[in-house]
Amino acid sequence: MDLNRATIIGRLTRDPEVRSTPSGKSVSSITVATGRTWTDQAGQKQKETEFHNVVLWGKLADIVGQYLRKGAKVYMEGRLKTRDWTGQDGVKRYRTEIIADNMIMLDSPSGRSAMPMASTGDNYASNDSGPVIEEEIKVEDIPF
Repeated sequence: MDLNRATIIGRLTRDPEVRSTPSGKSVSSITVATGRTWTDQAGQKQKETEFHNVVLWGKLADIVGQYLRKGAKVYMEGRLKTRDWTGQDGVKRYRTEIIADNMIMLDSPSGRSAMPMASTGDNYASNDSGPVIEEEIKVEDIPF
């Protein structure tokens, strides 16, 4: 059995842009920064920041474009995918991305802690600061 799963909590490095494919499906590419702090052997406090490329599709892309801005704290979950292409200079390039299928917004518009969430299953739950869209669960959709 194989597992390809990525889970991060971090902050957006810029405002999301939502585009549409020729078939009309929404897509958004964002960058999420995660930080790590530790004390080295000399007792000095060290900091490190990683930048993660995240791609969101469909309703998830629309939600990100509507509710998130630069600096927003988010939980992202998805799978890793590496793309390759040849640049205009003839050099082969690679980019590893998280293809998101679940997201939880950890900041609310008013600045207080909130936990709205969204996923590619088109479920969206929120506190009083946003819309709530509920989807009926059918018995045949339960995997066990």
